Amino acid sequence: MTRAVAAAVPELRHFARSAAQRWGIPQDACDTLLLVVSELVTNTVLHSGSSDVMAVIVFDGVAVTVEITDSGRWLVRDVKEDQDADFGRGLDLVRACTSWCAVHPSASGTRVVVRLPAESGAGR
Repeated sequence: MTRAVAAAVPELRHFARSAAQRWGIPQDACDTLLLVVSELVTNTVLHSGSSDVMAVIVFDGVAVTVEITDSGRWLVRDVKEDQDADFGRGLDLVRACTSWCAVHPSASGTRVVVRLPAESGAGR
């Protein structure tokens, strides 16, 4: 767990990169993992109002599961209103890069769980 500040994004991205390298995950799958972690942690920092963020990353030999948890509540966007905005597409990008994505808001915070293939070229 770390503070939900801008520095958390590169910190947790570094954590994910180190884990992927230990597991021998191919570079393109690692790049996707880093993108997903960056987007989800950025959402927490910018949109949740949380003071903290936690990342859990698990590799089962086939795929990587990423769980990002915070103690805040993500703001709900008006998709029609945001259609032409320069930002606001992070979660859509995460969904496009992963084989599974679930957002679990609750009174105690938000938990996002995603799964992405760990083979070279997978998931795209």
